[in-house]
Amino acid sequence: MFRGNQALLGVARESLPNKLSLLWTFKTSGPVKSSAAIEGGRVFVGSHDATVYALDLAAGKKIWEYKTAGAVESSPLVLEGKVFVGSSDAWLYALDAGTGKLLWKYETGDKILGAPNWAKSGETSCVLVGSYDFKLHCVDARTCKALWSYESGNYINGSPAVAEGQAVFGGCDALLHLISLADGKQTKEVEAGAYVAGSVAVAEGRAYFGQFENEFLCVDLKEGNKAWTFRDRNFPYFSSPAVTKDRVVFGGRDKLVHCLKRQDGGSLWSFATRGKVDSSPVICGDKVVAGSDDGRLYLLSLESGKELWSYEIGRPIGSSPAVADGKVVIGSDDGSVYCFGEKGRGRVK
Repeated sequence: MFRGNQALLGVARESLPNKLSLLWTFKTSGPVKSSAAIEGGRVFVGSHDATVYALDLAAGKKIWEYKTAGAVESSPLVLEGKVFVGSSDAWLYALDAGTGKLLWKYETGDKILGAPNWAKSGETSCVLVGSYDFKLHCVDARTCKALWSYESGNYINGSPAVAEGQAVFGGCDALLHLISLADGKQTKEVEAGAYVAGSVAVAEGRAYFGQFENEFLCVDLKEGNKAWTFRDRNFPYFSSPAVTKDRVVFGGRDKLVHCLKRQDGGSLWSFATRGKVDSSPVICGDKVVAGSDDGRLYLLSLESGKELWSYEIGRPIGSSPAVADGKVVIGSDDGSVYCFGEKGRGRVK
């Protein structure tokens, strides 16, 4: 799923080598801003050509495709043999992960750009998705029945984080919303100070996110106040953060990848790219992988921020990396999905 887990922490379960090779590409007919989900040796990803694709992770061959009626910028969620994905046509789709067959679809009032998340309600798995209809929708994953919806004050662009019985998301209403998963009622709201277009990461009772008035915030969810604020230059933050036990890494429209101390927001390093960084970095062991609008994919040292490797795709990368099985999968505005890894990995030499 988007950012790897329900708390949207952006941390992969494995490490990557110091240098990667291009293993395969797959061409779609529109920009790929959707971030891939990888499950069971398959890559699931959307494209602005209105299609959801399932690809073979090993070779990049298409297994199936499903056509919606609008651009698919939403990143898929793979859960219990189903692929859940939103579309700009305002529908949330549930597809069979094996065949791509439509199982159900659920209509919201406007486009869905953020990735779905999920939670358990008793024995029931439910899917949570934000829409430009201002609402967070909670839907039964099996039956498509609406369980509840919560109306915010403006568009919901990002994906909701799920932690400790709550959904946590920032909205274009400049608020951080905390919603009880049990009944969809708001338990708290915190002033964010500006639009929150990205997704929030939640770790140990704190929410980490950037906003459009050039600040990156850490909010104590129990107290409902800001634990710390990071401000550097006058550029917004759209990228969603990756959070480890002691570090927070995110991109900015200042063309930088930032790494802060998780405890107090002090700057540890920043790495300069040549374009805005709306792509959300992923932490893999001692490395950070991030895309930039300068058309490059970067591999950085988590410790120092030093560049270890980069690859020039040539067109902006608004998609975020997905990492699994020693491979990095990412989309680009050039309409292709790229897979990088170690050549010959896993083969007997």
